[in-house]
Amino acid sequence: MSDTSNNDSMPNNDAATQYELQDKLVKDSIAQNQNITAQVKASHHVDKNANMDFTQVQDLPTGTPQGQQTTMPSSTDNTNTSQTKTAGAQAPTADLPKQTLFNQRDDINNPHTPDTDGLEQTHFGYKTVNKAEKQARVADVFTSVAKKYDIMNDLMSFGIHRLWKRYAISLSGVRAGQHVLDIAGGTGDLAKVFSREVGKSGHVVLSDINAAMLEVGRERLINAGCNNVDFVLANAETLAPFDDESFDLVTISFGLRNVTDKDAALKSMYRVLKPGGRLLILEFSKPVFEPLSKAYDLYSFTALPMMGKIIANDSESYQYLAESIRMHPDQQTLKQMMQQAGFENCDYHNLTAGIVAVHRGFKA
Repeated sequence: MSDTSNNDSMPNNDAATQYELQDKLVKDSIAQNQNITAQVKASHHVDKNANMDFTQVQDLPTGTPQGQQTTMPSSTDNTNTSQTKTAGAQAPTADLPKQTLFNQRDDINNPHTPDTDGLEQTHFGYKTVNKAEKQARVADVFTSVAKKYDIMNDLMSFGIHRLWKRYAISLSGVRAGQHVLDIAGGTGDLAKVFSREVGKSGHVVLSDINAAMLEVGRERLINAGCNNVDFVLANAETLAPFDDESFDLVTISFGLRNVTDKDAALKSMYRVLKPGGRLLILEFSKPVFEPLSKAYDLYSFTALPMMGKIIANDSESYQYLAESIRMHPDQQTLKQMMQQAGFENCDYHNLTAGIVAVHRGFKA
């Protein structure tokens, strides 16, 4: 009888502890984001003329990949003109397609155009769109959610996303003095840790295709004192700013599913890795327990859009994010895609019964 009682009580105690931990993580995240927002507003008030552009070629330290893709001026914000005046004349708003609501800085070197892809189609969540349009549509989503992204992550995952990221970092093998590229790094959760791990002799590049997300990440890491990090607008499919064999570690966290051509992105990641380098992909995947899968679907397509509406005033973007998870390759398929791109010793680790998976691969 005593054994049965002990076994029954243990899960309850564990569950209570877990809920307390998750509640604390959410509250800490909200407080931290409010504090950062206040600091950013104060710093902007002090110096409105501060340079808000991202890392330029001449600013990158010796030994790291050189360059930044030429960015286009925004068609909706004339204040950005001075930052991107070298990219050419600003197009009149009336000349832009109606669906192009994004900041054009997010459409940097889009490899998919009507000329290259014609009317070839791909998925945008559950919708079917022309390949040339997807990058702009994804940009709209993340520009919309950028300011509330971290808070929403805590609420949607009950804080567990921090544990997922912590586990992924534990598999990275990152060491002092190494060079790390964090693709689609957004608000900088992983880059902040990598900055500390590589130390003064190492270097981290936080890259994202979305200017709004990258600006949030830069403010966050600067406030945290991360002075060995550069912030570069880059397209994951080409990674055009970066030289071959530039990095010891390449990571992408919850970003691969939004890429139009994932095979092209994996090949680019392989290209910029040094021999012996490691790729780490943290992404939503396919639950391995069917009852959990059904409950997860119910939560994703009801609670997520509702929270998006309440917290970020944007239910449609979170509807897309839920759909994009379902359209992403499962664990085994992504492993095969990595192998086809050239990676060796590929494996994956399921987290939370496969809701999330960490994939690893190495460049020989």
